[in-house]
Formats: sequence, C-alpha cells, structure tokens
Amino acid sequence: MKINLIPFIFLIVGTINCISQEKGVISEEKIGHIYKPEKVNPTEDKLSSLEMPEGFKIQKFAENLEKPRMMAVSESGDVYVTRRQGDVVLLKDENGDGKADIQNTVVTKEGAHGVAIKGNTFYLITVNDIFKAEINNDGSIGELEKFVKNLPDGGQHPNRTIEFGPDGMLYVSVGSTCNACAETREENATILKVNPETGERTIFATGLRNTIGFQWHPETGALYGMDHGIDWLGDDDQKEELNRIEEGNNYGWPYIYADGKFNKADEPPKTTWEEYAKKTTYPELLFTAHSAPMDMIFYKGNMFPEEYENSAIVSFHGSWNRKPASGYKLMKVSFADGKAAKAEDFVTGFLSKDGSSQFGRPVGLVELQDGSVLIADDETGIIYRLSYQE
Repeated sequence: MKINLIPFIFLIVGTINCISQEKGVISEEKIGHIYKPEKVNPTEDKLSSLEMPEGFKIQKFAENLEKPRMMAVSESGDVYVTRRQGDVVLLKDENGDGKADIQNTVVTKEGAHGVAIKGNTFYLITVNDIFKAEINNDGSIGELEKFVKNLPDGGQHPNRTIEFGPDGMLYVSVGSTCNACAETREENATILKVNPETGERTIFATGLRNTIGFQWHPETGALYGMDHGIDWLGDDDQKEELNRIEEGNNYGWPYIYADGKFNKADEPPKTTWEEYAKKTTYPELLFTAHSAPMDMIFYKGNMFPEEYENSAIVSFHGSWNRKPASGYKLMKVSFADGKAAKAEDFVTGFLSKDGSSQFGRPVGLVELQDGSVLIADDETGIIYRLSYQE
C-alpha cells in the first residue's frame, strides 16, 4: 500500500506560550504555524530542476553522510565535515574530478559541530569545549587537546561555530538557550573572542540570538553574521538579520528586533524598550522570517564571474514554523560603499514552488581551492559542489 505524505500543519492563534514552558513568547495576538514541507528524495530530476544563474552547475561531491553540517578545508585541499552523529569525516578528491574519492571518519567527539583550520592545526567545538590538534600528513587528526572549557550549556541553540579573524583570534558563536528570555550566563547569545594559544576568552558582541554563520569582508575587514530571529512573533516576524558585528555592540535580543521593533513579551530590566533601543545596533539587511540562515562565506575565488567577488553567499536551512514555508536555498549578498546593499536568490528549487515539499536543507558552506563551493545538506546526507563554467 502506497502512503502519500502531506506537509504537517499546526496553526496557533492568539497568545502563545513556549512549549518549553519558558516565559511567554507573545503577549499580543499573533498567528503562528508549525508547517513542515514533505521530504522527497533528491533524484537526478530534482537536482536538475534547481534554479541558478546561467553557467552555474551543481553536482554531488559526496553522499551517504547522514547529517553533514559545517566544513573546513586544509592547506592541502582536504575537506573536513562535522556530522550530527558526533564525528568529523575527511573527504578527499584525489583525481580532481569534483567528487570525493575517500571518505574516512577521523574524529569522534560528542556534540562536534563547528570546525576551523589554521595552518596545520585543526580546531573543533562542541557545546561546552573547544579542542585543537595537529593535522597529519595523510589528513588524519592527531590527539585532541581541550584548550577552552566550560562554555555555557546549549539549551535551544547548542550549535556552536568557530572562525579565525584577520587578527589571528578565534571567534566563537554561542547561541541563546531559549527563544526569548533573560539569560543567566552572560556568554549566551554572544560572539566570543578566544586566544587560540592560551584559551583566554572575552565577550566580543552581545544580543545575538543565534549567529551560526559569520565571516569577515575581504576588503573592509568588517565582521558580518546572519542571526536567527525570534519564533512565534507571527509568520512575518522576526525577520532574519544580517548584522555588521562590532566589538562591544549590543544587537538587541531579546528585547529589540529587526529595525527597532519592541518584543513586548520581554521587558528589559531596569529600563524601557525605548531606552534599550538607543543602545541597540540595527541590522544592515533583513530577510524573510524563519528562513533559518546557517552559514555565510565571502567569495574570494576566481572561478565565479567577477560580480561574485567579495559577495557573501548565505545558506538558508528552511522554516518549520511559517506558512508559506521559507528558506531552503542559497542567496547572494552584494556590498557597496562598505555596507551590505542587496540580497538576491542564488540557488533555489530545493523547496517546491507551492511550498509543500522539499528535497534539501542547506547548512555548511566552504570554498575549495579551485573556486568552487561546497554545500552540505543535513537532510539528505549529500554535499554538493557548485561550480561555474562559461
């Protein structure tokens, strides 16, 4: 007997209390949906239906990876990808055909998520700790040394990410434990700056609900990050944010969101929303609510057309709490005069036109040495390679 699945839909109207029994998320009447498009198989026909600018092509780089998440590339061109099952897989394309020939598990560590490489040193972050190890000649990883410990517990957002800044410091995204609440640990909902030698850390920026994808603009050196918006403010709020993240700045969560809106369910302590808004830094661009931005890279290669140079590529995992569904795609962000200027669709089609089904949820992004870009999909276990040829 054949069973046809349909998207799971649940409608919430009125005052909403968070399922985790945290403080009420909304005090005004709102409409919220739990809406999950049906998952369908990523067949070759589906893959060929993806829409992108002329000259671009997507092919499978690696598959059968279950739930691949974040990636990093070594100086030798080896690809390291973390997986939800708590490990790191080494991928090698030895014959240069754009597909991984070798797929070996090189690290097993519960909660492994963010990964970075500096020189010949491999860095890995779990929920509470950061590790480092030497990369061996064959691409395997030496013994892990824990050099940062006791990061805050994850709660609702345990997916830590790490990136090296132009100053040689290691930057760490620590998400909030909740949808919208007053945190009990000051390091939650922040970006931290960590000394990679000593492990000493400081808070770089605050008021960031969950900035998984962040990177520095190649020309200006400014740090940009994509922050996840608050849930249950309705289908069209809170919009996802692209923030220029500067040291010491507060980006508003959970009291101020988007371009100065007040989250009426959470009153800032010892002040008013109006006063709190005055010390909040607003985003440079806003994106469709609940699209779930995951990774962001600035394109530095020379394979793509010239207009892509120094533009950002952003992956959107896709909504589970919006109707119609949003995300499930890649977008390109252009910059002008030192600021984010324009966002446009780059790779679409993982989500069907009517929003009822999907065959991919993009997560991690990384640029290969030849200028192509890898896209991890933790829904199908596939890593795609995006390339360009005139």
